[in-house]
Amino acid sequence: MAKKNSIFLKKKVDRSVNLCESAGVGTIRPTMLNMKKTCETKEKLLQVGFDLIWDSSYGSVSVDDICKRAGINKGSFYHFFPSKSDLVVEAYEAHWSQSRPELDRIFSPQVPPLERIHNVCQLIYEDQKEKAEKYGHVCGCPYASVGCEIATLDEKIRAKSEQLMNSKRKYFESTLADAIREGSVNVKDPAAASLTVQSLMLGMMVEARVQNDLKVLEGMESTILDYLGAKEVRV
Repeated sequence: MAKKNSIFLKKKVDRSVNLCESAGVGTIRPTMLNMKKTCETKEKLLQVGFDLIWDSSYGSVSVDDICKRAGINKGSFYHFFPSKSDLVVEAYEAHWSQSRPELDRIFSPQVPPLERIHNVCQLIYEDQKEKAEKYGHVCGCPYASVGCEIATLDEKIRAKSEQLMNSKRKYFESTLADAIREGSVNVKDPAAASLTVQSLMLGMMVEARVQNDLKVLEGMESTILDYLGAKEVRV
């Protein structure tokens, strides 16, 4: 009888253990706080990596530099990113996602086409001015800068830079299509014209970075409007 009771109790205990294990009792489970901390760690690495590389260059910034500035150990870096280039690709995508709401507002179809061009030129100038005050020099376009530097060495970064610049160009293409419809510009092909406009803007940002002079960007709007055969917008 005692033996039967022992067997019964053993089965009952085993069954209870199985139920506890299936419910996660006694195991370490991620809490909302841990998940939030993990997310914040990754976001900090992305932001610090983006800022450091935009401030200087891809080649001059190491994983150690990023970890030191972020106050995060190297093991955590490699937990999130297999390599520095993987961080860069994700960091630039994150920056684009953060920028889109402002671009959507500026390029809203409710805003007259030439006013959109005025507003985006103002945005670029103010953004570059803010970065120059923060870093002590003109930084230029983050996508073009890293794309030019690393295009022949890292296909992932080259492709991401191209993708993001093309995504931004689409805003100009739709704006120019609207401007052509209302007769406020002389160009005829919005796709071709948007490529030229983007080239003008990127060229001027490169020149401003090389000269370390924000004054180069002051003529961006008038340069674009002259090419388009349009008059400067009065806002």
